[in-house]
Amino acid sequence: MKTKKHRAKKQRDPLEKAANETDIGRGRINDNFLAALVTSKVYKLQVVKAKKGKGSFKRKAKHKGQEPYLIAA
Repeated sequence: MKTKKHRAKKQRDPLEKAANETDIGRGRINDNFLAALVTSKVYKLQVVKAKKGKGSFKRKAKHKGQEPYLIAA
């Protein structure tokens, strides 16, 4: 027959698990927290294409992948 002790123990397990894992997606960190943080997905480089200003010019899609007429001739 199960007692209240088993129920209390089951409730503590998710709390302990949450305390050991962090939002960086690395699971349990044993050695160096900062090294694990820097190599995680949190610090992944994000490249954002400019919508205005330098680097924002987009050529039309119908001309992509074609050679200029001087090279083709």
